[in-house]
Amino acid sequence: MTVSTNQFKNGSHIEIDGKVWKIIEFQHVKPGKGGAFVRTKLRRLEDGAVIDKTFRAGEKFRSVRTESKKMQYLYDSGDAAVFMDSRDYDQIEIPAAALGDAMKWVLPNSEVEVLFVDEQPSDVQVASAVELKVAQTDPGLKGDTASGGGNKPATLESGAIVQVPLFIEEGETIRVDTRSGEYLSRA
Repeated sequence: MTVSTNQFKNGSHIEIDGKVWKIIEFQHVKPGKGGAFVRTKLRRLEDGAVIDKTFRAGEKFRSVRTESKKMQYLYDSGDAAVFMDSRDYDQIEIPAAALGDAMKWVLPNSEVEVLFVDEQPSDVQVASAVELKVAQTDPGLKGDTASGGGNKPATLESGAIVQVPLFIEEGETIRVDTRSGEYLSRA
């Protein structure tokens, strides 16, 4: 089965020169002179490398079959993340490089959607916003208020570091946008 450049969707997968790539973003460009083309940002699944590539409009690629399975994140083994299928207790490892930044929002023993590409585990899909506890942050200065503006770094229980308002204290649970890494609100 083939897919044309005019059928591209963010998050879909294509095969180029025997390698599987995830389409992070794309843009159809129709210049006033010359043929139309498609600018893309692609992530290689085997190692997480990101490239910018331009294709002629209408170019065709082999479509890659993807499937999503709910699995439990067990632990980080250093160079890979280990997941378990809750139904049959099978364990799989996904190289940390292929997962990118997704794992900094996931705590051990939590459920995640693992993406399988051509029957091989390759990526983790995280919710667009997560609630995590603040593990460490400096105390706000006296006189800092919600309207006082200013941010400070806070380390979350997952190890991620985000900028939070000055009134946030250690132990509080906050809501964070996983796509941008920005503080949204108290949970």
